[in-house]
Amino acid sequence: MGPDAADMADAFREVARLVLRHLSVYGDLNITALSTLSRLDSQGPLRLTTLAAAEGIAQPSMTQVVKRLEQFRLARRVDEPQDARVVMVAVTDAGRRLLEEHRQAQRDRLAELLSELPPEDQEVLDTAMRAARPAIRRLLSNAAAQKTPAGARPAPPQQATAGA
Repeated sequence: MGPDAADMADAFREVARLVLRHLSVYGDLNITALSTLSRLDSQGPLRLTTLAAAEGIAQPSMTQVVKRLEQFRLARRVDEPQDARVVMVAVTDAGRRLLEEHRQAQRDRLAELLSELPPEDQEVLDTAMRAARPAIRRLLSNAAAQKTPAGARPAPPQQATAGA
């Protein structure tokens, strides 16, 4: 018998709540801006349209995200070497520093929360996360390949018709 998808979905929801409510420090940026900055840091300069699709938002919304990142000097527009008509978006050194500060704040907060658990719970979580990490990365990769925007609702079930 396969895994219980409902139980796993509930567990993922709880982990997401932990990350979003207790491990994230956004400051003046929202989660989409931080995610965009992180993507630019890991993938290098990208077209605005590519960023919008990857983040699951409309291009005009991504334009606003990039403008905000530019205002804070966390990202900048750069020319595409192969095509002068194309403008790319790149993370700045200040953006990289902010991301590292954000990641360190997450690590520090998680260490604080973990320190409140008994050692055996800490060991269970460490073992589970090390084992789950490759599968989680594949899930993320598969989800990104499907290009399903975050928050998209699943299609309603088809109603059976008489004689079908």
